[in-house]
Amino acid sequence: MAAQSIDADSAWQLILAAVNRESVTLPLPGTSQPALTLAGEARWSLHLPATADAQSLFSLFLPLCRPLPNGRSHQVIGQLGQSLDGRIATVTGASKFINGDDGITHLHRLRAVSDAVIVGAGTACEDNPRLTVRRASGPNPVRVVIDPHRRVPDGHHLFTDGQAPTLRLVAGEDTGEHRARLPETGVLELPCLGPEGSRAEPAHIIAILEGLGLRRLFVEGGGLTVSSFMNAGLLNRLHVMVAPMIIGSGRPAFALPEIENLAEAWRPEAQCISLGSDMLFDLDLDRV
Repeated sequence: MAAQSIDADSAWQLILAAVNRESVTLPLPGTSQPALTLAGEARWSLHLPATADAQSLFSLFLPLCRPLPNGRSHQVIGQLGQSLDGRIATVTGASKFINGDDGITHLHRLRAVSDAVIVGAGTACEDNPRLTVRRASGPNPVRVVIDPHRRVPDGHHLFTDGQAPTLRLVAGEDTGEHRARLPETGVLELPCLGPEGSRAEPAHIIAILEGLGLRRLFVEGGGLTVSSFMNAGLLNRLHVMVAPMIIGSGRPAFALPEIENLAEAWRPEAQCISLGSDMLFDLDLDRV
């Protein structure tokens, strides 16, 4: 019998099985045939031929779900979905949907391999997102909304659907007295953003989440939130999905300090992968 090949569905099941696994050989789903061997230092090898779509999934997701390298205590990936002219929304904030179906599926896969998914209050108010995994198999992440002034309506999905634990990060001095175990469902408010009116500090948010055992963090949006983590030097990887659309005006994807010459520009190592409906730029910000 000819050896089976790894298609995209099988590749995704192997990726889910690889989360937090160090050195192991995983079989092709539904068989005992070896398909993927994981080795130390985030290396892997395939024992079966794989389709182009499967190869792309391995290349994109295996670096995100392996044990953290070099004693690192957390990993943070950001995501931005934008038009060809670098807009993530119109001037009124409308952003559904810049990216196509394949881009949205990719977004759900990123959630599935993350411990927590983080959004800012603006995105939560405008989009009323669920931040769950619906277009791919895998577990729902803990949902985190940075909402110091409780702008997000209490009736939004994050606070009412009971699909995953939700942390609402509100203003107030973090003394550690309010730390608690994560709820299985429902909403836990944490005063972890410093004194009333202060800005959310990405490093402090990471420390709070890490203290709750959440180490693989996915900053999903919006542009200001992703940019704040990026500008603080706290993003390890950034996925930018570009849709074949020109908006012409609206909200820019990035909000970073101005530079005077191109020598100061970010030039990370990158791979470009077609998702079908969108083009993905996978940027390794640890290698700028």
